[in-house]
Amino acid sequence: MRTATIRRDTRETQIQLTLNLDGTGKAEIASGCGFLDHMLELFARHGDFDLSVTCHGDTQVDDHHSVEDIGICLGRAFQEALGDKRGIVRYGQFLLPMDETLVLCAVDLSGRDYLGWAVNLPAARVGSFDTELAQEFWLGFIRNCPGSLHVRQMAGENTHHILEAVFKGLGRTLKAAVALDPGHPDEIPSTKGVL
Repeated sequence: MRTATIRRDTRETQIQLTLNLDGTGKAEIASGCGFLDHMLELFARHGDFDLSVTCHGDTQVDDHHSVEDIGICLGRAFQEALGDKRGIVRYGQFLLPMDETLVLCAVDLSGRDYLGWAVNLPAARVGSFDTELAQEFWLGFIRNCPGSLHVRQMAGENTHHILEAVFKGLGRTLKAAVALDPGHPDEIPSTKGVL
């Protein structure tokens, strides 16, 4: 099974995260940030990942450290669970509609980190969540599971809908990229022979 457990203890956050890439979409999330809990539950469900997260963070300051550090841990968990990436598809893309919103997500698990973030969030907050932290989350992720990750908003006016489409879309996108390729089960999907 392709699984990983990550612990991260700093002066700002204490995090334990467990991931199963070949799960059924079960999520147990207690991040200390209700909106992030909701986004990670959607991400796990749409990716068919089993995901458990507990975080005790300095939310009396704000949610920044918790959100960024959970992104770091999730990226590390993907990287560890994927190993040498032998047999994976490597690429994934998904165009996700949600009401008035349309978001395009694409990834190449290439080993080189890049985040293309073309997302216009009309509101600075959804509830108590600082919406600019969504980009920080995915930066933390892709720096620790290096690849090219692109998120492009094609339409959208409601900030909650936009962010929900991003997390659902990236769940579907990463599900496709980490899927095992039945035609090439023992191959690393690169002419270099390494990812």
